[in-house]
Amino acid sequence: MSRAFVREGEGEPDALPERAISPHPNFVTARGLRLIEARVHELEAERSAARDGADAALRARVDRDLRYWNARRASARLIEPAVSAERVRFGLCVTLKLTGGATPRFRLVGEDEADAAAGLISWVAPLARSLLGREAGDSVPYQGGEALIVSIEV
Repeated sequence: MSRAFVREGEGEPDALPERAISPHPNFVTARGLRLIEARVHELEAERSAARDGADAALRARVDRDLRYWNARRASARLIEPAVSAERVRFGLCVTLKLTGGATPRFRLVGEDEADAAAGLISWVAPLARSLLGREAGDSVPYQGGEALIVSIEV
């Protein structure tokens, strides 16, 4: 009889792929480090609860996520806030002026802290890369056009 359609290890949950770890340095703000540590604590509590239950798939997911967040905590490099805001740097807020007059504001943060809807962009995002090292008054590419850096704030 052919075993082509028989699953190996019946009853075992399918192995989850590991979460990808970024190749970039793990720069974090103080807030970003607190968020990572809070996530580790949440997952440790979930792991304890999952061990008490019989949900093997949940335990596998929590263990996988906990490995990711522990690795991110271990590799975190806290970047202190800049003393001055003459040039765009990690952790600073940048206000742009678009051609239509809109003035979006962004803070450059670590990859795990990024939330574009809240104006938090990863320092490795294309927009952040074009902003880094620039000064107020400089133009940068923005969504197929140009934007003017209006202000840089700590």
